[in-house]
Amino acid sequence: MKEVTIHAEPTPVPVALDRTAAVIIDMQRDFLEPGGFGETLGNDVSLLRSAIPPCKALLEGLRARGVFIVHTREGHRADLSDAHRAKIERGEPTKRIGAEGPMGRILIRGEPGHDIIEELAPRPGEPVIDKPGKGAFYATDLETVLSNRGIDTLLVCGVTTEVCVHTTVREANDRGYRCLVLSDCCASYFPEFHAIGLKMVAAQGGIFGWVTDSKRVLDAIR
Repeated sequence: MKEVTIHAEPTPVPVALDRTAAVIIDMQRDFLEPGGFGETLGNDVSLLRSAIPPCKALLEGLRARGVFIVHTREGHRADLSDAHRAKIERGEPTKRIGAEGPMGRILIRGEPGHDIIEELAPRPGEPVIDKPGKGAFYATDLETVLSNRGIDTLLVCGVTTEVCVHTTVREANDRGYRCLVLSDCCASYFPEFHAIGLKMVAAQGGIFGWVTDSKRVLDAIR
């Protein structure tokens, strides 16, 4: 598969599509849908839902070119044996991990709210990485999945920009992956955090990676 150049900040990036994977982070019902866990915490989920159309268009374009796609979901075992006490005990008792929420137990694998939203549902052959932390590499087999395919470049999308996306990019950077964060395919409940999170990625010559968007990626792969 030929190499393409994706325009990005701070510099254009040459990318070999057969060594590239899109990582779609935590586009789950509990975070993005009205009535879900995110909304019960007082967040405006429409700020996250703005990333759905660009992600959908991106996935269609990447699938047409045969680019490898990986999805992640944050969540825990039903008995919470993989959840640190310090994480469980945050927030109000009725809104903590494992408590009953509008879409089942909060951040528990297998509950309705843990599912990826229908608009971005994984296709057969697209791995889904269930992660117990913010970063997609922590306590998962993501690195094995990527290395077995010879992946060296990641197109990173998902929510939220400053938490799970940023943590994953930092983890990936330390493991030698080149990361391109797609600004319109990421979102935050706090627009100012989204903006500064993207600036942090591309600062100082691309200290953690590059920032681009779905249009520039789709233009490049066409």
